[in-house]
Amino acid sequence: MQIALNQLGAQLHKGLRPLYTLHGDEALLQQEALDAIRAAARAQGYTERSSFTVAGAHFDWSGVLAAGGSLSLFADKQIVEIRIPSGKPGKDGAAALQQMAAAAPGNDSTLTVVVLPRLDKATRTGAWFAALEAHGATVQIDPVERAQLPGWIAQRLAAQGQRVVAGEEGQRTLQFFADRVEGNLLAAHQEIQKLALLHPEGELTWAQVEAAVLNVARYDVFKLSEAVLSGQVARVQRMLDGLQAEGEAEVLVHWALAEDIRALKRVKDAMNAGKPLPMALRENRVWGAKERLFERLLPQASDAALARLLQSAHTVDGIVKGLKAPDWPQDGWQALSRLALQMCKLAR
Repeated sequence: MQIALNQLGAQLHKGLRPLYTLHGDEALLQQEALDAIRAAARAQGYTERSSFTVAGAHFDWSGVLAAGGSLSLFADKQIVEIRIPSGKPGKDGAAALQQMAAAAPGNDSTLTVVVLPRLDKATRTGAWFAALEAHGATVQIDPVERAQLPGWIAQRLAAQGQRVVAGEEGQRTLQFFADRVEGNLLAAHQEIQKLALLHPEGELTWAQVEAAVLNVARYDVFKLSEAVLSGQVARVQRMLDGLQAEGEAEVLVHWALAEDIRALKRVKDAMNAGKPLPMALRENRVWGAKERLFERLLPQASDAALARLLQSAHTVDGIVKGLKAPDWPQDGWQALSRLALQMCKLAR
């Protein structure tokens, strides 16, 4: 059974299911979903909690299976949480998860929660995940896209009794807020909570929001891809300036840009070999927001342009490591800016 994230609260209110699976890479939303399940479970007498983190190929699943089938002398009901950071439980883990999933509907004393990262389509169609879905509730936790962020901020403000001024000023305020946190939901969440402490319930002006969030942007190097692949020159430059100001490592920023360039080249080569674009994207593990950006960009990208980008990435790799290159800035951040703008040009 699949449950949308925004429907989880209503489902928990109706009654707990014995098995929940949370999968996605948005840490804040995943933690909030887990907290909601825990709170609902505590209200229904689940007083003990066991937590397991699956690490490495030789993880011993016997302890997890034993926990799912036993109770403490002092607890009537228990929660068993299983975290699989890699998203790969392995052969033994797959068998254990299928066994636990099959037993879950008949076990009223144990609530099992499996926490996973974002999964590709092949994993989601595997036998172990299908078993979790068939015998419990699965919640896919997607990231909040950049265009949706102002609305997400407005909803969070409303939940604490606050709102921006109506009309153009309010929309400008929300856009400013979104620009400052650059897609980092945890940063946005913290700044929203700060506004609740600083101001009473009711209307927030542009000046109040600006004063609260100014100079506290948290720039995420991995969000840089979205801006670059969308051809958003001004946003890209703002993000690079923010990353530099916050002391981010030049080599990490270069790695993020170069990974996108290499992925574009691999998918384009696969297309040239006759593979359909969806298949080429899937084989190269390109999904989500980036998948849509690749779909828009690749048909218009020439082989020569991608080859030039790959060469530029190689050049900048040397610059950020202290080497000099003819006709390129010797400052690493200036070279990164030039590389990013070349990518933006490809996307426009």
